[in-house]
Amino acid sequence: MIMKYLMLICLVAFLGIGNLAAQDFEYVGAKKCKMCHNKPATGAQYDKWAESPHAKAMESLNAEEAKDPKCLKCHSTVGGVDASLVATLKMEEGVSCESCHGPGSKYFPNAIMKSREKSMENGLILPTEKVCKTCHNAESPHFKGFNYKEYVAKIAHPVPAA
Repeated sequence: MIMKYLMLICLVAFLGIGNLAAQDFEYVGAKKCKMCHNKPATGAQYDKWAESPHAKAMESLNAEEAKDPKCLKCHSTVGGVDASLVATLKMEEGVSCESCHGPGSKYFPNAIMKSREKSMENGLILPTEKVCKTCHNAESPHFKGFNYKEYVAKIAHPVPAA
């Protein structure tokens, strides 16, 4: 009997700790990023994204493709994530900041963004070749190869002071 209680306590403790560690980060959309990432002093990253093929990814689809989940998962951040995690992100945004950097609900506040460590603890992802290749791969009917170093240089949007 004592063994059953001990196992039950361990199970409850394990599940409780697991739930504390698992945070549901939500997708908030590029407008939240724009608040801080649109100034020349910080690199005007929002403008660079807005002018990029990523921001216009939905426009590149025809009417039929724009309804196809296989296309939407890479042409819109919304189409590639769990719908329950979408807060204010819109399908029309195309491939938004959060496709590459992770859902921003917990890391977008300036107090957290000032610290890379705190940002990463709160869901920030530093994009890697693996992140890019979740979409830029042979699964796409329009795939023509992907040179990570070449393409990441095209979309680079660093903070000038960094």
